[in-house]
Amino acid sequence: MSASPFRHVLPAITTPFRVDDSVDHEFLGKHARWQMAAGCRGVIPLGSLGEGATLDHDEKVAILRTLVAACGDAPVLPGIAALSTRQAVALAKAAEQAGCRGLMVLPAYVHKGELREAIGHVGAVLQSTKLPCMLYNNPPAYGTDFTPPAIAELAQRHANLVAVKESSGDARRVTAIKALVGDRLDVLVGMDDMVVEGVAAGAVGWVAGLVNAFPRASVRLFELASAGQRDQAAALYRWFLPLLRLDTVPEFVQLIKLVQNLVGQGDERVRAPRTVTHGPLREQALAVIRTALQNLPAEAR
Repeated sequence: MSASPFRHVLPAITTPFRVDDSVDHEFLGKHARWQMAAGCRGVIPLGSLGEGATLDHDEKVAILRTLVAACGDAPVLPGIAALSTRQAVALAKAAEQAGCRGLMVLPAYVHKGELREAIGHVGAVLQSTKLPCMLYNNPPAYGTDFTPPAIAELAQRHANLVAVKESSGDARRVTAIKALVGDRLDVLVGMDDMVVEGVAAGAVGWVAGLVNAFPRASVRLFELASAGQRDQAAALYRWFLPLLRLDTVPEFVQLIKLVQNLVGQGDERVRAPRTVTHGPLREQALAVIRTALQNLPAEAR
């Protein structure tokens, strides 16, 4: 199997919408190219931040084709999630046919059954493709916790499982996974406000959210952390953290799109039932964003 594509900074790219609620493919391609030009190594569409649960199958496939055309040599690594295992398998096959070079495999939407069911679900997706895959573990969002032993079990069964995106919020999970699987799997950070901690624990990649507005700062922070340049990383992290924490609340999609809008990289529009932020949450976020922009470091420009 070729080298894992799940390395370095990988934007969990947002899905742009037009006024009529259709996907804005023109901006989507432009936005992906902008992030690749800033040093990102690939792109992950159709995830939680990409509002994947609100997109139908045909919209998802069209998004993948747009991104494959836009990203050139950079891999497109879509999130594979659906209500049923059958739907997830169909999307995985369509993604492979569309030219994607890897998959991020999620547990099923809505159903929160026993762990054995979740293992069976992702196992079916892994078996349906020859592409390298990354398991996405996000217990707070999906109600399913792929424990380190469960991850090790999946890695033993499926050769094309090459990475795990760890979003439990506990940096100790990185070392717990590595203790069981060694270098068999790459571990990536999945929460913006634990990237430095995750890299220190052994993570080799970052599935990032605020990268949609600040790709240069994201790439620089990850590279400083990976190189062990602690003082420089800490200084940039202090500036970035208030923004990165916008990725960790239930309204993270709306908030990240708000940041994008204020830096001239997208519109706030989200797909219903989501609505744009309002009230105290919006005012608090605007204060954070304005402070960050007033103190913009060279690495973020």
